[in-house]
Amino acid sequence: MRFLKYAAALTLAAPLLFGASAFAQQGPLKIGLLSDFQSVYSDIGGAGNAEAAKMAIEEIGGTMFGQPIEFLSADVQNKPDIAASLARKWYENEGVDMIVDLPTSATALAAMEMSKRFEKIMIVTDAASSDITGKSCSPYTAHWTYDTYSNAHTVGSAIVKNGGDSWFFITADYLFGHSIERDTGEVVKAAGGKVVGNARHPLNNADFSSFLLQAQSSKAKIIGMANGGGDTINTIKQAAEFGIVAGGQKLAGIVMFISDIHSLGLKMANGLIITEAYYWDLNDRTRAFGNKYFERMKRMPTMNQAATYSATLHYLKAVKAAGTKDTKTVLAKMREMPVRDAFTDNGFLREDGRMVHSMFLFEVKKPEESKAPWDYYKVLAEVPGDQAFRPMKDGGCPHVKKD
Repeated sequence: MRFLKYAAALTLAAPLLFGASAFAQQGPLKIGLLSDFQSVYSDIGGAGNAEAAKMAIEEIGGTMFGQPIEFLSADVQNKPDIAASLARKWYENEGVDMIVDLPTSATALAAMEMSKRFEKIMIVTDAASSDITGKSCSPYTAHWTYDTYSNAHTVGSAIVKNGGDSWFFITADYLFGHSIERDTGEVVKAAGGKVVGNARHPLNNADFSSFLLQAQSSKAKIIGMANGGGDTINTIKQAAEFGIVAGGQKLAGIVMFISDIHSLGLKMANGLIITEAYYWDLNDRTRAFGNKYFERMKRMPTMNQAATYSATLHYLKAVKAAGTKDTKTVLAKMREMPVRDAFTDNGFLREDGRMVHSMFLFEVKKPEESKAPWDYYKVLAEVPGDQAFRPMKDGGCPHVKKD
């Protein structure tokens, strides 16, 4: 009996006495990043996202349970089949515990299937479709930065309220663009406006002349750019060549980034109304991260890059607090812990995977208003997360408990 009591006591004490060796048997904590390193979205994510994730790993101390944290990265080439293949390989064969980033909605949804199959965590920081936490949601996926619903409701509603009540969309012809057009169109119509037409273009398009001519002839007050990255930049540059804005129509940048403004220059971009989740010059907290990032990358971070840092750091904090790499335990801890870091000071993770936080409405400064490099935005409004993001009950996420 004394032996049995001793054995039972030893069993209960094992996690405390042999914690490090037990975790060593699990293998090192591994984080993988799947991004666009060479194409249309590389500027807003890519190498900058990889560096931001590394900053988070360094901030936590570089180790977990006595072992170095391992970091992998790969280019998905914006192809869903490559994203799914890499996610499967990493989860199944290489022991990756969490994958972050995913540059497009199509690659995110494809990789999410692998996340569900292997019951491993995925945090989407670049892709934007609101379907990620809606009809296509997963119990193992978090959506961190923004989505088409949040951007449509901050930018779209503001523009309609200021008289922009007729819209024509120039849309990237895949899920991301379709989601922007759908979500913004619903906002326009709900506010009493109308959508008069659209023109859809392939991803990473060079020539927007035919689409801009259609938009011009529509006589719509607002040309909504339902695209992103290099496609948005090309749309704006070529719209200037066609005299779109000079002719009285206005461009709406529904999904734009500070890197886009930097590429365009204030002379061309000033006056644009855009929404972002992060801006380096908002406050001391955002400036501290922005300046640290600038030292490494020689440019300020986009909201996606700041969010990749935030998502990686929050995951690592949850693993440390949970004392395990177990997926469900870590996810529960991620939902329990508030998100407080350089990206946001008021975030929380919902059951449907949506990380809710404030969004900001900005106006791009005129050249003479900018006092320093990367001083690009005037803050028009801070939109609380419960107003910016779709209510969970309206998303149609199938794994969310119904009341």
